[in-house]
Amino acid sequence: MLRLVTAPNIVQAKIWCDLLCEAGLPATVLREHFASVHGLMPPTECNPEIWLEHEEHEAAARKLLDDLDHLPQRKWQCRCGETVEGGFEQCWSCGGFMQLGQPLS
Repeated sequence: MLRLVTAPNIVQAKIWCDLLCEAGLPATVLREHFASVHGLMPPTECNPEIWLEHEEHEAAARKLLDDLDHLPQRKWQCRCGETVEGGFEQCWSCGGFMQLGQPLS
C-alpha cells in the first residue's frame, strides 16, 4: 500500500477515494474517524488519508486527482450583459437564470 494524499476533510477524502476506485485504482480512506480528536492532536495526525492498494497505480492516481483539480469552468453571458463563470446557473448581478440552449464557453 502507498499513501497517496492527505485530504482536508472526510467528505473530500471519500469523494477522491470513490473516484479512484471507479477508475480502477483501488484505494482506501484511513483516519476517517479522527475528526473527533481535532484540537487534541496535531491536524497532520488527524486528517483523513487516501491509500492506494497497488503502488504501481501511483502515477495514474496522481494524474486523476490533478485533472480533478483543474476542471474547466464554464462561462455564460446573462441577458444583462454580465459574464457568469463556474457552475452557477443564476446571475450574481441581476438574478437572471441561464436559459436552456444558451451557449457555454
